[in-house]
Amino acid sequence: MTSSAHSPEYAVSDEAAAYIADALMEIALQFEATHFAQIRRHYQSNTPTRDDDPSQLDLFGKHSPF
Repeated sequence: MTSSAHSPEYAVSDEAAAYIADALMEIALQFEATHFAQIRRHYQSNTPTRDDDPSQLDLFGKHSPF
């Protein structure tokens, strides 16, 4: 099934496209504001933990020489 964004099914005016985009953005922002803690926990759980391998150089140490 090949579908194009220019097919008659998806034809909308420029104004309608702008309103739809604004509405979708508002929904996304409200969802993110409501579920921020859950989203953050998810991303933090997927973040790899630091491997404290003594042979690995610490390129970004706590004390900056500058």
